[in-house]
Amino acid sequence: MAESAPNPANYSCPAPLGGHAEIQMAHGGGGRLTQQLIERIFGPAFANPALDARHDGAVLTAPAGARLAFTTDSHVVSPLFFPGGDIGRLAVYGTVNDLAMCGARPRWLSAGFILEEGLPVATLERIVAAMAEAARKAGVQIVTGDTKVVERGKGDGLYVNTAGIGWVEHERVIAPASVRPGDVVLLSGDIGCHGMAILAQREGLAFESPIESDCAPLWPAVEALFAAGVEVHCLRDLTRGGLATAVIEIAETAGLAMALEETAVPVGEPVRGACEILGLDPLYVANEGRFVAFVPAAQAETALATLACTAPGGPPARIGAVRGGPAGEVTLRSVVGVERILDRLSGEQLPRIC
Repeated sequence: MAESAPNPANYSCPAPLGGHAEIQMAHGGGGRLTQQLIERIFGPAFANPALDARHDGAVLTAPAGARLAFTTDSHVVSPLFFPGGDIGRLAVYGTVNDLAMCGARPRWLSAGFILEEGLPVATLERIVAAMAEAARKAGVQIVTGDTKVVERGKGDGLYVNTAGIGWVEHERVIAPASVRPGDVVLLSGDIGCHGMAILAQREGLAFESPIESDCAPLWPAVEALFAAGVEVHCLRDLTRGGLATAVIEIAETAGLAMALEETAVPVGEPVRGACEILGLDPLYVANEGRFVAFVPAAQAETALATLACTAPGGPPARIGAVRGGPAGEVTLRSVVGVERILDRLSGEQLPRIC
């Protein structure tokens, strides 16, 4: 089960979770709470081999040997429109990218809309048109859906839920369990643009250099890695929680350690400057068109050359390596050579961004 908030609100919860614990509204949300809910409630209740892989989608075996990937996501971004994208494009690309991270060619999507009473029809038309355009660009069809209307003041305009199915056209197992000591960590492009674009639009901030969301489909870059013969072990898009959280999740699931180099992580100057002004860490800022790839060290240069030609937001970078242990530990060596351990944030830096 990919880590995401149980619903659009932010929550806190007494720890440890127990029979009388309550989920309560609280500013800032809680990545740790989400992890507790997955570990103690959702995981045990829904346990099956596909879910237990703890990846961005479920790889399934269909009759006649066909392998499928299946994923679902809900989108509650505020505002609905932002520089470089909107909730419609975000819903399509977010879902097809989860399939791509499983090594699957995206094929079909569902779309469920929760509409708030009073939403202008023109706004809905604009969002639906953006979704259709994004689906065409991503090579998928939206084949089923649903619409519900809630009372005024109960839906923040519009929420979108999507599910996606893709073909797994190879025999690889692309998942955290496939990561090996000695693998390198590759980053497809610069980080932080999506989260900072949302924040600027939401808060009416005007930076010297405008920042646009990196919202984009990732399957073309993944397919190119396969075509180049790269032995891809794991992929993960850098959405909620950003680069740091994605690598921590993979390290924990794989039972391995990761060592990252801060100087190797590409952060554009507009994003870096905005983060410094606002006291945010770009390593934890969400992206919607960036991913990490874990590949054997011997194939790093081939993979980087391939990503340079196909991945949005390049150039790509080699940002770290996989170690045998301690299990789940992720370290970051700073520009002055000091190592520190990266941890999950206790709350979301920027809630309501995807």
